[in-house]
Amino acid sequence: MKEAVDSFLTYLEVEKGFSGNTIEAYRNDLSQMVTFTEGEAAKRGTSPSWAGFNRQTMLSYILQLKERGYAATTQARKVAAAKSFFNFMVDEGKIKSNPTENVGSPKVGKSLPKPISISWVRRLLEQPAKMSTLEARRDKAMLELLYASGMRVSELVSLNAGDVDTQDGYVRCFGKGHKERLIPIHQKAAASVAEYTRDVRPQLARGKNDSALFLNPRGERLTRQGFWQKVKEYAKAANLDTKISPHTLRHSFATHMLSGGADLRSVQELLGHANISTTQVYTRLTTEHIRRTYDKSHPRAK
Repeated sequence: MKEAVDSFLTYLEVEKGFSGNTIEAYRNDLSQMVTFTEGEAAKRGTSPSWAGFNRQTMLSYILQLKERGYAATTQARKVAAAKSFFNFMVDEGKIKSNPTENVGSPKVGKSLPKPISISWVRRLLEQPAKMSTLEARRDKAMLELLYASGMRVSELVSLNAGDVDTQDGYVRCFGKGHKERLIPIHQKAAASVAEYTRDVRPQLARGKNDSALFLNPRGERLTRQGFWQKVKEYAKAANLDTKISPHTLRHSFATHMLSGGADLRSVQELLGHANISTTQVYTRLTTEHIRRTYDKSHPRAK
């Protein structure tokens, strides 16, 4: 059971870009749930498993939290951690249904995504071009493609050779639930991927027949962790004084598209969000930007 939790924590670190403190909080909360689940299984004389964790188990866990005197905010945090974990397990195909789906919890404020400015994106994307190594040339194509499409990093590293049409300018990827979508990309991103595919990938492949588009120096598919580490290095080289992850570019893509006049439905489709409410969080960011511009520009607001 702990192996599944570790996989989830890796996902939070690499794809979501969560801080070390946040990940440790998730680790503690989920470890407590593991201990509870193992205890319940021991009472029944059965082996603990996530497949056997059902809605009733979750309700019993919440009841125990209340009985132990946890504050409502702490209970809400632990329930939220469980919900996120089981959503991940369903998306990964580890379990068939989410046992927390219809389980309520106290409402807590949801933090806004943290995009970076267009100038910061430009500084980040310029870093690989300062080096001539095969990896740097690969990373340039990956960063350009990620910001051009708004893909999740898991979707990016899962691309196979041929999934990017550099002539017509689009990428085919498979999102959550293996749902396919086609995303248009601009000419610069297409040209960067075309150069990588033509000049770099054959050298990285080392004669291996791996179908992956983006390869590591061993000729194998580059992992989320490997690319996340590269992004951190480029952010440091660009002197960006904030935490940058691959997911930051997804947030920035959505925010910049909406700020540039794209409609919400189009951005929803580009991001692969099942519900438009997930995309609407970005409208709050653009609204705040408009407010700052108004306060700065209107003669009566000064």
